[in-house]
Amino acid sequence: MNQDDVVWGIINRSFCSFKVNTKGQQFCRNEYNLTGLCTRNACPLANSKYATVREEKGIIYLFIKTAERACFPKNLWERVKLSRNFEKAIYQINENLLFWPQFIKSKCKQRFVKITQYIIRMRKLRLRRQKKIIPLQRKIERRTRRREEKALIAAQLDTAIEKQLVERLKQGTYGDIYNFPQSVFDKALEAEEIEKDDEMEDEESEGELEIEKEVENELEREMSQERVDNYVEGDSEEEEESDGESGIKEQMPSDFELSEEEESDIEDIDVEKPSVSSKKMPPRRRPRVEIEYEYEQEDQRTRIES
Repeated sequence: MNQDDVVWGIINRSFCSFKVNTKGQQFCRNEYNLTGLCTRNACPLANSKYATVREEKGIIYLFIKTAERACFPKNLWERVKLSRNFEKAIYQINENLLFWPQFIKSKCKQRFVKITQYIIRMRKLRLRRQKKIIPLQRKIERRTRRREEKALIAAQLDTAIEKQLVERLKQGTYGDIYNFPQSVFDKALEAEEIEKDDEMEDEESEGELEIEKEVENELEREMSQERVDNYVEGDSEEEEESDGESGIKEQMPSDFELSEEEESDIEDIDVEKPSVSSKKMPPRRRPRVEIEYEYEQEDQRTRIES
């Protein structure tokens, strides 16, 4: 006990590495401290008989220190595993700390209750969905980005040099080179064959398009020809009707007969035929033209008398 008083006198009056001084109170950062306060009863260094409760990897342990093990720092703390059942764990604390001071017993039980509460909370949070925060290593990202850029530039240079060398080999600038790798030359030939195949496919597709256009044009021509034939048939019927009328006119007296000069003048008159319309416009019928002629009988009589 005298040794504990000496240790506490040194810690309290002078320096302690675990002590944290604030305006209102002094705290202790030692992991085996019961309360977290820097006091005579709660100090794990100034008490040779001491007990505390700690949690390691989700398991709660009771740590006990006695004066008999003070000379063995490795075995200074005796560790007792507490049960997950709350009642059994309290019974274990009471059994192991049977003849200990009441302050240590009560503080160990309080600490055990707090630890069980935050372990239950941790398990509930673990079962829920949570966002995982991953730290970004900026230096490594910059380094990899630079390496990728350099590798891309080097690859572009390699491909450009390879193409230039292949072109020179085709032109025969280097002559007969026997140690040239055949694989590179084969790759270049394969690339050329692929380009030729693509060109052939393009030409075939263009030829098919031209054939389709020609078929469409032929169909349009046939449709227009059918419309013209229908139009011509309609004109023939009109001509037949006009022929019937002309037969009737032929039976008229000779006074109304035309002379050769007048007939030639009539033949010179051109009647415009309607042009064949496009697809959308309907066919128009030719307008019907009627010509009337008037003759003076007196002129004929004077001619006859003369």
